[in-house]
Amino acid sequence: MKSGIIAAAAGAVLASGSANAVEIKVLTTQAPERAYRELVPQFEAASGHKVSTVFTGTVDLQQRIAAGEMYDLIIMAGPALDDLIKAGKVVAGTRVDIAKSGVGAAVPSGAAKPDISTVEGLKKTLIAARSIGYSTGPSGVYLIGLFERLGLAEVVKPRLKQTPTGVFVATIVASREVEIGFQQVSEFQHAPGVDYIGPLPAEVQEITVFSAGIQTGAKQAEAAKAWVKFLTAPAAAAVYRKMGLEPG
Repeated sequence: MKSGIIAAAAGAVLASGSANAVEIKVLTTQAPERAYRELVPQFEAASGHKVSTVFTGTVDLQQRIAAGEMYDLIIMAGPALDDLIKAGKVVAGTRVDIAKSGVGAAVPSGAAKPDISTVEGLKKTLIAARSIGYSTGPSGVYLIGLFERLGLAEVVKPRLKQTPTGVFVATIVASREVEIGFQQVSEFQHAPGVDYIGPLPAEVQEITVFSAGIQTGAKQAEAAKAWVKFLTAPAAAAVYRKMGLEPG
C-alpha cells in the first residue's frame, strides 16, 4: 500500500514521464543513504529515469568535486553545500533541504547500554568508555567541539578512533574496535551488529540538515530537479522517519 502511495505521488510530481528518460548522476554523503536507496526504485518506475549514485563521506565528496568530477546532483550537509554554491560548484538558488538528523550513539550488539539521556549521563559515559568512535563528517566535527565544551577533550583524546571518510562508525562499533560510537542517528538505524542507544540530550544535540543542489554544468538538470521533487514529496516522509531522519 505504501509503495503504491509513493508511486502515485511520484506520478503527480513528475511531468516529464518516461518518454525522455535519462540517467541522473548523483554524488551524496551517506547519512540519507538507507532512505534514499528505498526511494530510488519508486522514482525510477514512475519516471523512467535511471538514478546512478555514488555514496561517500563528506571529505571524499569535497575532494571529488575539487578534482573536477561531474554529476547532476550533489547531496550533503546544508552548510557544506552552501560552500560549494559560494565556490561556483553548485548552481545558486538550487539548494533544497531534503532531510535532517540528530547525532546518536550505539554500542556493539548485546553490550550494556550506557545512559546518555542527560548531559550528566553522557559525561559519565564518555569518562567510562575505553574507546570512542566518531566520523570525519558533520557529526564528528560537532563532537570534537562538544567534548571541549563538556571539559572532556583531554580525557577522551587518547580513546578516540575516527573512521576514514566514507566508513560508517557503525562498522567499527559492530567489530568491537570501539565500545561506543557517535554519528548521525540515520547511520545507526538498521545497521547490523550494533544496538542503537538513543540521541544526544536535547541540550547538546546538533541537528544537521541534508540538502540537494544542482552541480554547475549538469547535463540532466531538469531530471535531477524532478528527483529532488520526489525526495521532498509528502509521501517520502514515512521512509525518512523509518530510517531515523526527519523530512526537510
